[in-house]
Amino acid sequence: MRRTDPSALLALAALSAVVLVCSTPLLWMAVASFRPQNFGGLDMAALWPDFMPTLANFAEALDSANFPLLYLNTVIVCAGTLGVQLVTVTLAGYAFARLRFPGKELVFYAFLLQLMLVPPILIVPNLVTISRLGLYDNLIGVMAPYFASAFGVFLMRQTFRTIPKDFEEAAIVDGANWWQLVWRVLIPLARPGMIAFGIVSVVSHWNEFLWPLMVISSPDNQTLTIGLASFTRGAESASQWGVIAAGTFLVAAPLLLAFALFQRQFVNSFLFSGVK
Repeated sequence: MRRTDPSALLALAALSAVVLVCSTPLLWMAVASFRPQNFGGLDMAALWPDFMPTLANFAEALDSANFPLLYLNTVIVCAGTLGVQLVTVTLAGYAFARLRFPGKELVFYAFLLQLMLVPPILIVPNLVTISRLGLYDNLIGVMAPYFASAFGVFLMRQTFRTIPKDFEEAAIVDGANWWQLVWRVLIPLARPGMIAFGIVSVVSHWNEFLWPLMVISSPDNQTLTIGLASFTRGAESASQWGVIAAGTFLVAAPLLLAFALFQRQFVNSFLFSGVK
């Protein structure tokens, strides 16, 4: 009989405790969103469902905010940003990984300096630029500052550097030009890195709050996070915690569902791309 290592059991217990603590807000949100509205006080803080579940909170949340429009705007922002990013970070990553030009390392390190900047520092200059370009209160204005990503360039550079040059040399021998080399050889091999970056990008922009709040002033252009904040202020004044939990659940549900369905693909993408 194989003996269990006590240190492994201790590590498992510690990780289980951390997971339980980190998942407590999510558990409360799930329980509170299905709790009847006549519950209040300490009953709302209970993490164990001791009631008959109801969908009344979700119905009221859907009536209180235009969630279909908020979903549409958020999907447009996430998809549009990611579409442009995949082009810019892939080409830049290829250039830094494979091409030789004067000052390449200096330019690359200048790209990495962006990772050291706190995003709120760039809000004022970005807002001035967006206003001068006529993109204020426009979804393109929300997307524009993120069309280039220092993290994406770094990730794709590292991904391309892990691909053996033998594939490129074989394609060149077969008569492939530069575009065919990138599109048909390197990009398929770099797909795990692109998927990993796509996950980070979508999650980041789905949850983005401060920048859309600064750029968007029209209710028709609001994203989910802005709409949820507006909806929450009204529900909080009436102490409708179940409705707030239901609205929050509606915002987080697509990401939670995607992770539940494609968990293995998510983990494999990060492992193959070298993201820890």
